[in-house]
Amino acid sequence: MARTGQPATRQVAAVQRAIAIIDELAKARAELGTNEIARRTGINVSTISRILATLTAGGLVDHVTTTGRYRLGVGLVRLANSVGLDIRTLVRPHLEELGNRIGETATLSVPGEHEAFTLDFVQSPLTVRSVAEAGRASVAHATAVGKVFLAYGGTLRGGTLKAFTERTIVDRAVLEVEVAKARQAGWAQALGEREEDLNAVASPILDRSGKLVAILGVQGPAVRFSPRAMRAAVELLTDKATLISSAL
Repeated sequence: MARTGQPATRQVAAVQRAIAIIDELAKARAELGTNEIARRTGINVSTISRILATLTAGGLVDHVTTTGRYRLGVGLVRLANSVGLDIRTLVRPHLEELGNRIGETATLSVPGEHEAFTLDFVQSPLTVRSVAEAGRASVAHATAVGKVFLAYGGTLRGGTLKAFTERTIVDRAVLEVEVAKARQAGWAQALGEREEDLNAVASPILDRSGKLVAILGVQGPAVRFSPRAMRAAVELLTDKATLISSAL
């Protein structure tokens, strides 16, 4: 067959099915069972089971033994990270300093299509703490990281905004004002908007053209990470984000 310099147009059905499964897990932002994935994709259960076994072996999907369900694996984060600069290595010392000095969980997230995903984190040294998870999506309208994502070019999915708590912003006009404030200030906050007792602040990491590369965040229990404590953390957080942006 003559080489044209163009990619082949014929696609592999098994790979298409694997992509469909990964897409559904990403859209769900939660664990899914094989029957639920079958319903969503139209693929039969036995085929899904075989593909999930393969994806799990490759680290792209995780099997949660306690529930028997599946979720996106950290292998996807590693693949995304390998595309360019290993920003995780660059940021790790700053995450550790944030966690130690502020006493709360510090996170590094990277932007996706409609949300940002946790790439790395340092847990709070305290017993009562917010638990982060690599690969977890930050809901764009209900988290500090998500608001920074929107403030620097991110887009929301269509449809109604889900209310996770009574404080979740579900009015798009109100959210636009909140996002504009975040853009102007250079940081965003969330007060019990995704989880009742969880507060957070976040700041952007930008390249020299002003494009969002990653997002630094700090999150903690509302009883301790109060609005006053959050304001105190913002100066160090934004200083770190600026320093990392300069290094890029």
